[in-house]
Amino acid sequence: MKQTGFIGCGKMAGAIISAIKNEYKVVGSEFNDEFAKAASNKLGIEVYSDNKKLASESDIIFIATKPNQEIPVLEEIKNVITAEKLVVSICAGVTIQKIENVIENARVIRVMPNTPALVKLGMFGICAGTKATEKDVEFIENLLSQIGKCISVTEPQMDIVTAISGSGPAFFYQVIEDMARAGEKLGLEYEKSLILATQTALGSAQMIFSRGETPVQTLIDNVATKGGCTFVGIQEMKKYDSSKVFFDVIDKTTQKANELGK
Repeated sequence: MKQTGFIGCGKMAGAIISAIKNEYKVVGSEFNDEFAKAASNKLGIEVYSDNKKLASESDIIFIATKPNQEIPVLEEIKNVITAEKLVVSICAGVTIQKIENVIENARVIRVMPNTPALVKLGMFGICAGTKATEKDVEFIENLLSQIGKCISVTEPQMDIVTAISGSGPAFFYQVIEDMARAGEKLGLEYEKSLILATQTALGSAQMIFSRGETPVQTLIDNVATKGGCTFVGIQEMKKYDSSKVFFDVIDKTTQKANELGK
């Protein structure tokens, strides 16, 4: 069985580790002995305080550090990275080119995760480096599909992925919070409004996944019958041009993600 190592055992890495540790041989590494012990106790795996040891022993190496720590970590382990090893980066904004400039021989895959992976409803954008194979991508997709859904994209598209799914949870939290606060202002208790908005968002998302070939617009039309209360609400959204609001949100976020990668 191939060993999968995680350099960095924070929340995102922890979500992946918890999902796969019963099927894969998994180890981790942390900043020092104290952090390593805490991560080991929490995750139930062996955690080193030696990145080079982990990298030399592992076949698949996830880099799950903070983005500004990734290149220094790669410099630290590059002498033990061979062409047989697969390096998977989940660090936002760090391009494959930057990674391959340090570890030239490695097969590299870049992944953009999001926080709903913590409740096994994550979304992952995946792009392959110059030496990664289709089998490498398939392996990572199968691994991550245990805690969410995966799509393969080109690296230039990763900034859009970052904006829609990486940053997207915060945007949906904001929409749900705004709906709940509106209900509160109109006379319904906040917690009840929040449950209504949250469960409705969850159900609506599942309806989209279950729609088959039905356009999303048809789902909208099925609820917003002309002259009804939903129709009035949709007209109000159009009045404020909600499509432009969300385009601007995603556009600005994409631009910022692109800046981080430079």
